[in-house]
Amino acid sequence: MFRKLFFTFFLYSIFSFGQEPISNFSLDSNYFYGSILQHNKDISHLIKGHPEGLILGYSRKTYGENDWEQAFNYPDYGYSLLFQDSNYNVLGNALGLYGHYNFYFLKRNIMLRLATGISYMTNPYDEDTNFKNNAYGSALSGSSYIMLNYTKRNIFKGFGIQAGLTLVHYSNASFKSPNSSTNSITANLGMTYEIDADTPRNYTKKDSLPKITEPIHFNLVLRGGINESDYIGLGQRPFWIVSAYADKRLGRKSSIQLGAEYFNSKFLETQIDYEAVAFPSSNSTGEEDYRRVGVFVGHELHINKLSLLTQVGYYAYYPYKFEGRVYLRLGLKYYFTKNIFGAITLKTHAAKAEAVEFGVGIRI
Repeated sequence: MFRKLFFTFFLYSIFSFGQEPISNFSLDSNYFYGSILQHNKDISHLIKGHPEGLILGYSRKTYGENDWEQAFNYPDYGYSLLFQDSNYNVLGNALGLYGHYNFYFLKRNIMLRLATGISYMTNPYDEDTNFKNNAYGSALSGSSYIMLNYTKRNIFKGFGIQAGLTLVHYSNASFKSPNSSTNSITANLGMTYEIDADTPRNYTKKDSLPKITEPIHFNLVLRGGINESDYIGLGQRPFWIVSAYADKRLGRKSSIQLGAEYFNSKFLETQIDYEAVAFPSSNSTGEEDYRRVGVFVGHELHINKLSLLTQVGYYAYYPYKFEGRVYLRLGLKYYFTKNIFGAITLKTHAAKAEAVEFGVGIRI
């Protein structure tokens, strides 16, 4: 099925876009096949079939009209669709929509795509009809994929080929339990098509880009969302987080951060009460404080108004033991202005996701 879709998409795209004077865009279609990795013993019973699928991409090329484009070797950015058949009825299929960036290396022969988005899972966990699927607890799931390809563009009349590896991840970040998640490592083979390839543009290149220097800035961020305990059936609960930190811009691409934050996670309050009653021999008495305080260091990779955020934190106040004292935060920030930004981030303890956070902040 996916092999047929691969060629159908390409033919449709060529004839459709060929009727319009569109330039600076490219299309790609990639078939993939691989295996689900056992990152967690809880999903061993789900590793049966070999997932296969199709990734369709639509990208806008950059040529150095803005300084950040030259700084990152003229990347592409765009959207992609991913269809995945797990070849195992318990897991079902997935359909995802993503935003992506393509970065190029080694004379643009190596392409690295970073993509994140949301996916619809056709057969999530159901207590009565699909209790074996502890990987996907909800029909909607967060998803991301990383594609590393060797690519040769515009070999013949805009057509090119590419091949490589793709890692596909699905997780709802404990928005709803269960959420063991899956990671699939796959091999992919694809075709590319450059629109208006007969009139290529030259890359704008400055001898030196203006330096970006800034003093230390202070940030205040409010994050929130909904998540659920690993104990199925305890229900979804709201959480909110207040973070304060200082950041220092190191140059055009990087900033470093140092700060502290307060966590108010109501799902932990529910979990503490449940453990005290259901597991009398556990360490939980029911009186533990569910709130936490952490300190963290972080890094931002700036790509125009968007940035990739990475933070590593440690709970300084940790009255209830939950998944360890070290935590990670990964995600995206978007600067609406120089002082106001929004963020979507994933908070995890190693490979165990706790929550997807939606935040807004001010930088002064």
